[in-house]
Amino acid sequence: MNPVESVVKGGDFLISEVLPEVIFTPEDRTQEHKMIADTARQFISQEIHPYRKEIEAGDFNLVSNKMKHAGELGLLGHSIPEQYGGLGLDKISKAIVGEALGNASGYSVAHSNHTCIATLPITYFGTIQQKEKYLPKLASGEYIGAYCLTEPDAGSDALSSKTKATLNKEGTHYILNGTKLYITNASFSDTFIVYAKVDGQHFSAFIVERNFRGLSIGPEENKMGIKGSSTCSVILEDCEVPKENLLGEVGKGHLIALNVLNLGRFNLGFATTGAAKYCLQLALEHITERKQFGHTIAEFNATKQKIAHMSARLYATESLLYRTAGHIESALGDYYDSTDHKAIAKAMNEHALESAICKITGSETLDEIADESLQLHGGAGFIKEYPIEQAYRDSRINRIFEGTNEINRLLIPGTFFKKAAKNQFDAQTLMEKAEQSLKNGTYKNVEGPLEKLQEAVRLFKDLYLVCAGAAFRIYGNAIQTEQEILMNLADLAIAIYESESTVLRTIKAIQSSDPEAELKTKLSYTVLENKTLNVQQTITTLLSSLLKGEERIRTMRSVAVLLSEYQWEDSIERNRAIADVMIEEKHYIS
Repeated sequence: MNPVESVVKGGDFLISEVLPEVIFTPEDRTQEHKMIADTARQFISQEIHPYRKEIEAGDFNLVSNKMKHAGELGLLGHSIPEQYGGLGLDKISKAIVGEALGNASGYSVAHSNHTCIATLPITYFGTIQQKEKYLPKLASGEYIGAYCLTEPDAGSDALSSKTKATLNKEGTHYILNGTKLYITNASFSDTFIVYAKVDGQHFSAFIVERNFRGLSIGPEENKMGIKGSSTCSVILEDCEVPKENLLGEVGKGHLIALNVLNLGRFNLGFATTGAAKYCLQLALEHITERKQFGHTIAEFNATKQKIAHMSARLYATESLLYRTAGHIESALGDYYDSTDHKAIAKAMNEHALESAICKITGSETLDEIADESLQLHGGAGFIKEYPIEQAYRDSRINRIFEGTNEINRLLIPGTFFKKAAKNQFDAQTLMEKAEQSLKNGTYKNVEGPLEKLQEAVRLFKDLYLVCAGAAFRIYGNAIQTEQEILMNLADLAIAIYESESTVLRTIKAIQSSDPEAELKTKLSYTVLENKTLNVQQTITTLLSSLLKGEERIRTMRSVAVLLSEYQWEDSIERNRAIADVMIEEKHYIS
């Protein structure tokens, strides 16, 4: 499958039926995809894991040298065009490398930050001269990059930046003044993508080199986790930046900052999933060796229940991530050589909603699996000698990185309502149709593989549209300030995307006679069971806020009855079977 051939609009999954053939899955990876993944995995196992203690101790010279070695292997230049010293690979390759590198803690953060938000602004928005000057060095590792957006008073509200840029009298340099906080790679970076307001008004981006006069680096932050990643402030005191280092246009910095973050969120979803798979592997290795009451911990059914749910969570997350990778490649794949910055920004923004889901789901999946893995380690999990202790601490930052999960949740229904307001789809008709579907049961008109699972996905979509419609009728345009409602709508949307991605992937596996189709089917049923419970809780919260009196009680009972069909009687046996496969393999498979 060539994902470029199937262009899917952002947010389509909420309002229309999606066919299996238009989504990309892990099983669709090419030999080139598998080769770059193998290279990344070998690099991590041979060059990073043996130095875990040194990296955790903050040996940033070692981290920097390892990144240069990664550059020699092409692992820094996968998303840089060939004419500028990179490999020019697709966005799916970028994601695959991010996943393969995701289990290396602080090193993973340093590496991913460099290849994504510290390099892509130049790749997509730089002039030819800027690309020729910087990209070959960023691809090789001769230069390491950093991204400077956060400030003391500007975090999620990035456009409230107070860093100023003023063109000097000679018209040769911008003079930058301000402080950037929590900058990854700061202590050893050579280039910094810095955002500042020209004349205090026009939000703009600049390429700033380490040796430019007026730039200094603050002390290393003493962090809870990801200690192998340098985090410092970057201080700009009359910092002299050549005029030609303006990135993009004056006043257009938001097109770079916010849209590059979409790719950062997408990439973070893959990195955290790679880390989650590693955490599950650590748990599987421990429970098959540790004995209690004369049996390995793996033999206990309560353990198997945990392993099955962790595996199902990974399967759903993996499915939606690869689906998004295909969508992003189809939207952005032809823009490597474009100079149309407006079109590039639009393409980057096309799947902002899905990218937010990648970030939320990946980071929360990692948190859950790291926590359960530590629990399965028992007391050993609390001891620094065991890698799961570090993985548990390191996981926490990911719900804050690239915009907090709360900010990303608000983005999801916010984007939906904005598209509706712009008449990009007929919201009123869709919501009325959803109401009728719930009343008449037409969401059950499904034929083909996994009928009951497809039914459940359709039901989730109808419930989302009905709740979104009810919320809009009550609040109108003021819905954008009703954050509790928006958060719950976001959780519904995430459940839909997870569930649909899971089911479509498994249908493709069945249709192609995938040897693991039976395991994928079992995983899919467990995913949908769990998502049904999540949906019921979310719908209950929403309806309690949106409806009153007898209508509220009647509707909540009706929804509970509808959703009860998607819990199956073989749940325990199925989950034991899933766990047995993972325990035998001692790592996640799907």
